Amino acid sequence: MALITRRRALTTAGAALAAALAPPAANAFAAEHRRGPRPLWRAHAHNDYEHPRPLLDALDHRFGSVEADIFLVGDQLLVAHDATELDPARTLESLYLDPLAARVKAQHGSVYRGWRTPLQLLIDIKTEGSSTYLELDRHLRRYPHLFTTYAHGRVHPGPVTAVVSGDRAARVPMEAQTVRRAFYDGRLTDLGTSAPASFVPLVSDNWTLTFTWLGVGAFPDAERRTLRTLVSTAHRRGQKVRFWATPDTPGPARDALWTELLAAGVDYLNTDDLAGLESFLDARG
Repeated sequence: MALITRRRALTTAGAALAAALAPPAANAFAAEHRRGPRPLWRAHAHNDYEHPRPLLDALDHRFGSVEADIFLVGDQLLVAHDATELDPARTLESLYLDPLAARVKAQHGSVYRGWRTPLQLLIDIKTEGSSTYLELDRHLRRYPHLFTTYAHGRVHPGPVTAVVSGDRAARVPMEAQTVRRAFYDGRLTDLGTSAPASFVPLVSDNWTLTFTWLGVGAFPDAERRTLRTLVSTAHRRGQKVRFWATPDTPGPARDALWTELLAAGVDYLNTDDLAGLESFLDARG
């Protein structure tokens, strides 16, 4: 028995030594299999629910953020772009919350295996904001271990961070809460105000309201300076930045604009083209 124990100890020590002496490529290969492919944290799936497999297609393309538009119908939160498209079977739970909870449970606490950065779930409220948010809050409470939580002045990270966008009336009940399972999507007008990153961790806005450049020709120097000032202001406050209404047709103009957004440090690139943004980001490391 002592001989067997000694052999096992030598085998274990030998394996540890081999791992330590393995070339970097081998260690990287092993880490990849432990962790899974690197997520694209800066990729945001705009109107994600319009893809053939909501949420799942974005996760297959390793996106770090997905967007769901919701309508309050009775006590149900239905996911659609327009009220004419509402389907009782397409609820926030069935398309997003239940699949995310199952995935996190199967992967031991994370959306992407081995990666602890939370997935962002941007929830765009299409009906009256205050009443819709209060119902959303009740729904989120059914998933106690899924969401990043704000509690009595502190943020406790979870596998998924819910950020509420859309109708601005949601802000009032959210600010009144001492415990929240969601955060608020600010606008550029929120930069420099007293709203902290623990309430407004994300600042989103319409690109065309501030910038004229759409990727064709040179980016005007004044607009580049404006962009970088906005991003640096947000980052100093611990906030992330996203723009919508950017060009999304594949081609040089879109690539040029995405390149400038990356260079300026914009945190999320907005797209309906999952494969296109995945390829763009992979090509740039």
